[in-house]
Amino acid sequence: MGHGNRVHPMPYTDPAVPLQPRPMVPKKDIAVYGYGSVAWKDRMEEWKKRQNDKLQVVKHEGGNDGGNGEELDDADLPMMDEGRQPLSRKLPIPSSKINPYRMIIIIRLAILGLFFHYRLLHPVRDAYGLWLTSVICEIWFAVSWILDQFPKWYPIERETYLDRLSLRYEKEGKLSELASIDVFVSTVDPMKEPPLITANTVLSILAVDYPVDKVTCYVSDDGAAMLTFEALSETSEFARKWVPFCKKFNIEPRAPEWYFSQKIDYLKNKVHPAFVRERRAMKREYEEFKVRINGLVSTAQKVPEDGWTMQDGTPWPGNCVRDHPGMIQVFLGHSGVRDVEGNELPHLVYVSREKRPGFEHHKKAGAMNALIRVSSVLSNAPYLLNVDCDHYINNSKALREAMCFMMDPTSGKKVCYVQFPQRFDGIDRHDRYSNRNVVFFDINMKGLDGIQGPIYVGTGCVFRRQALYGFDAPITKKPPGKTCNCLPKWCCCLCCCSRQNNKTKQKKDKTKKSKQREASKQIHALENIEEGISESNTLKSSEASQVKLEKKFGQSPVFVASTLLEDGGIPQNASPASLLSEAIQVISCGYEDKTEWGKEVGWIYGSVTEDILTGFKMHCHGWRSVYCIPKRPAFKGSAPINLSDRLHQVLRWALGSVEIFLSRHCPIWYGYGGGLKWLERFSYINSVVYPWTSIPLLVYCTLPAICLLTGKFIVPEISNYASLIFMALFISIAATGILEMQWGGVGIDDWWRNEQFWVIGGVSSHLFALFQGLLKVLAGVSTSFTVTSKAADDGEFSELYLFKWTSLLIPPTTLLVINIIGVVVGISDAINNGYDSWGPLFGRLFFAFWVIIHLYPFLKGLLGKQDRMPTIILVWSILLASILTLMWVRINPFVSKDGPVLEVCGLNCDD
Repeated sequence: MGHGNRVHPMPYTDPAVPLQPRPMVPKKDIAVYGYGSVAWKDRMEEWKKRQNDKLQVVKHEGGNDGGNGEELDDADLPMMDEGRQPLSRKLPIPSSKINPYRMIIIIRLAILGLFFHYRLLHPVRDAYGLWLTSVICEIWFAVSWILDQFPKWYPIERETYLDRLSLRYEKEGKLSELASIDVFVSTVDPMKEPPLITANTVLSILAVDYPVDKVTCYVSDDGAAMLTFEALSETSEFARKWVPFCKKFNIEPRAPEWYFSQKIDYLKNKVHPAFVRERRAMKREYEEFKVRINGLVSTAQKVPEDGWTMQDGTPWPGNCVRDHPGMIQVFLGHSGVRDVEGNELPHLVYVSREKRPGFEHHKKAGAMNALIRVSSVLSNAPYLLNVDCDHYINNSKALREAMCFMMDPTSGKKVCYVQFPQRFDGIDRHDRYSNRNVVFFDINMKGLDGIQGPIYVGTGCVFRRQALYGFDAPITKKPPGKTCNCLPKWCCCLCCCSRQNNKTKQKKDKTKKSKQREASKQIHALENIEEGISESNTLKSSEASQVKLEKKFGQSPVFVASTLLEDGGIPQNASPASLLSEAIQVISCGYEDKTEWGKEVGWIYGSVTEDILTGFKMHCHGWRSVYCIPKRPAFKGSAPINLSDRLHQVLRWALGSVEIFLSRHCPIWYGYGGGLKWLERFSYINSVVYPWTSIPLLVYCTLPAICLLTGKFIVPEISNYASLIFMALFISIAATGILEMQWGGVGIDDWWRNEQFWVIGGVSSHLFALFQGLLKVLAGVSTSFTVTSKAADDGEFSELYLFKWTSLLIPPTTLLVINIIGVVVGISDAINNGYDSWGPLFGRLFFAFWVIIHLYPFLKGLLGKQDRMPTIILVWSILLASILTLMWVRINPFVSKDGPVLEVCGLNCDD
């Protein structure tokens, strides 16, 4: 797409090809035309020469600073110069798909209004408690739907042009002008995050299709494990063979574990024998590499009493995980280390920040902030990519895809990050627990991209370093307004009034944003120092600015100076030893004290889901983000596929949302007056409010069983009007889902699995996260839920059938049991009472089956491969269901307080 025939605004011929003279009247003498001012031959030759010069040498001086607007507007330049064209473009959803979708949303809103009008005006007198409870739950669901639905009003897709990126920044015979990128890989415990997986991620980064001198890979070892250090050393040695092999044959993916596990016939299509020979040799090398890594893992199982020692006999600094100095080791990038073919390799740096008792280290967010400071001292690339240790680069051109947005001279300056969707390996075909999250990544994120950009999801994201420093987005200058003298006087008066209002408004905005632009003023002041301005007032202001910058970024002069370099880079005269010493200083425990790290700078602290907070703060500063979906997935990772691990993953996400909701950064009340758009705010509000939906969802899923056990219902006898409203509501819900699947490219299986797991996670993980978050934030009590493995099966996807006991399984299991009991009781009661009781029963049964069908994947997860429920789950569920049933028989809040209605049976009991 986008690479069709180009239309030229004027005829163009290649000067290298000789032109054949083709006059319209060959026999006519040129003297007959007379004398004029048009010298045809000279003008044509001059024009062709000018065109040829412009095509051969295209100057792009604005590649790093937004481009030269005058040069871009040159009318003599043909459109065939792709080096001057935009590097990406938006692809709006076709109107045939998006317009019906928007119409259905409006219709659904109207139907919801009619639905609540009916529900509120028709209470159920004999079950008032049931009716009121259900209406409250339904109102909450409607509000949640609005928060989720309207951010999807402007979905878009995007297309990149990698060939134009090369034409603009990689001219033949010249050094590459592509921007440098620092890549962050974070890991903590090598026993939970296997070193072989981390090694594959690092290898895919080192072999990426990008200039080697522009890539630096930083691996953060927050557990200070010698196993990770040694595994990274082995990885750097194997990279000397793996990287040239990847680039020589242009293979995909460039993570060896997944490349060699592909079930494809690499010998078809007449493959060159040299490739076959080298591939087999490389596979043997990789198997030997795996043996060495696995040997390190087995050795690390038994830690010596005195701890580990280095090769020179000195103790390993990280023997005490919670008390050790900072460590930095450059494995690749120093002089003399090249690949087996003599070519330069990307830099590879091991980092483990200092840990001391009594300091708050802020987990992953603190580790990422340490990497920001280390990288700014050692390489200071203007762009950063962060990936989890289990997310390898699946598309070697992923960095180029991101640069099509970041380095676009027309729109790239306001982009704070480029987010890629998460794709996963090792998930079963049915995706029982919605691990792929396709609905979120292919529908919700496309909708946000049409507003202010997608939210940051924690991995697979390329950042602009300046945006992470807490600076505001650059202000876009609006073109001057047009004037017209043909309007009547009263229109002119209105225009003048509106202009005066706009001027006063602009003055207010300027005073309002003066504080926000303080950082940019400080930068200009420091630039004045470098230029040697000697005025006393400038020196005083610059000294004050330097103090303010140090309060914001810390006491490292090297790091503070690097924050002022928008295009990155390090001092040419700085020695590696001095830079390394400074890098050790910036990862010390006390460096962040009394600074704005974690508050306004870097990854934001205050939640276990630091990704949401970090992206939210950037959007509040006026930045926009971009969602990039290449045809070949940019990154792939692993996801927990068994039920318990999946629930605990969702628990962690929901807990982070609760912490944000109860903090000062809650999007309901934070960030007004900044650059955050309203629909984008709706999305952030929805991302922190959704755990609270677990309470009405749990109650609503319990109502069917109560209705079946008591013979009551949440609605009165349904009239024809009510039937039409209910049918219209269900049809609009189905139509909304179908149209979303259509423009999002999502299959019905993925959509339905997402709906099912919304209920499963809502009544388990979200509920526990809500109470855990309230205890943690309000009472300062930290709780955790243990996960215990019970049994596993052999074979493919064996982890899917691995059962792990956790208390998160109790609420959904109890719901299943009481709803099944309710169905049995309801049907038995209808059989005993005759034909007339079946009509009212159908509504209650439909309600109960809705709950059971949504919980069906959970039931399959409990039964496992042997179709047998674990004993502990059965015991807990029967116990709770029995208690609830007995309590209901003893205390029924929905029975009339006057007692049961007694009727005379007609029998004389005294006789």
